[in-house]
Amino acid sequence: MCKMIPTVPHRSPLPVVGVNHDSKLLSSVFVQNVTTLYIQYSPGNIRLMKCGNCKAVADEYIECELMILVIDLILHKIKAYRHLFYNRFSRETLHNEVLLWKLSLGFLILDAYQMLAVCTTQDERSLPASFASFLGLCGKVLMGVFFGNLMFLGIILFGTRKFLNAKIGDSRCKHILLSILVSSYFKIFVIAMMVWEFPSSVVFIIKMFVLSSNALALLVITDAVMIRCIWICFAAHAMKFLVTQGLGAYQKLVLW
Repeated sequence: MCKMIPTVPHRSPLPVVGVNHDSKLLSSVFVQNVTTLYIQYSPGNIRLMKCGNCKAVADEYIECELMILVIDLILHKIKAYRHLFYNRFSRETLHNEVLLWKLSLGFLILDAYQMLAVCTTQDERSLPASFASFLGLCGKVLMGVFFGNLMFLGIILFGTRKFLNAKIGDSRCKHILLSILVSSYFKIFVIAMMVWEFPSSVVFIIKMFVLSSNALALLVITDAVMIRCIWICFAAHAMKFLVTQGLGAYQKLVLW
């Protein structure tokens, strides 16, 4: 008789990916606490655990390759997001300050280039004529990134607490921040704009994908209504855009 050894690192009772329960009224994703995601009998021989409520596989992404998960994330499949934020990220990941700082730094760098491509003209993006103009351009971008993301994160947290009725604690804030940073993975396509020439409209397309991905991540984290998550993320992105545009217009007025 084979000895069942639970080797999955997610042994604590965390919410896991459920399955679609089709009904005449609604097809939803069910979340159920389980203690183990799979049991390993031997190397390469595992058995996926089933949901105790619906008797279906709790998390089918356990045996899927990373590329399949990435494709499903791009396709905005909610089960892929649940697997990523609950079963891939352990409690140690949520309290990993180094990881949060690295993700935040990468997010801000990509955001700075994104603002540079949208909120500046071609003449401003070319080599500055003097060191003073270079410092002015850097100050404009840094101020826009700092104040824009400050308003963005503030509206996300305020909307989550006010309209999604979610408690905002230290651990909860880290979880929301991590989900927003990771779900903004579409920003990585901005790197392609550093190599090839693209129209500025591509940046707005990337922003729309980031907005929808942020809304889905917020839905998974808070288990709230989708339309509210969309409106909160839309308000946060809109305020961020208005702040960056307003700062750019104010600096031009002052310099003039």
